[in-house]
Amino acid sequence: MSDSRIHRRLIDTLYLDAMVLADEARGYFDQHGRIDRDSLDPMARVCFSCESLKVTTRLMHVIAWLLTQRAIDAGEMAPREALDPSRRLGPAPVSEPDAVEAMPMAAQSLIEASTELYRRVARIDQAQADEVVAASPVRSMFDRLAMAF
Repeated sequence: MSDSRIHRRLIDTLYLDAMVLADEARGYFDQHGRIDRDSLDPMARVCFSCESLKVTTRLMHVIAWLLTQRAIDAGEMAPREALDPSRRLGPAPVSEPDAVEAMPMAAQSLIEASTELYRRVARIDQAQADEVVAASPVRSMFDRLAMAF
């Protein structure tokens, strides 16, 4: 199997994971989690709402990045264009461990799943950026010059 087919399958799998997780998060935070949220004290409810937004932000960054990868695979975008900062994986909000521990188990599960998915995609994003930097003709010339002196 070629690298591009493997990459395409990886992107498709991550995209499916992200969409399923986004649907689960929406269902929980918009509907089922209301009972959990209402049982919390006022400050914990604020934290619950903030964590809901953080999960959504992580997932939207991941989905946007995956859609960019799909556009590249479809030939709609050059791979180099994906390295533009506006097309790279956006920064993820950090969840405080103490706040996460105070959340109901279902919320904790979604927070952890979104964080893990984001980390997986971030590793791929960074690897792609490192690969392009390593393949740069200018970088190659600098490396040769450095070795000569």
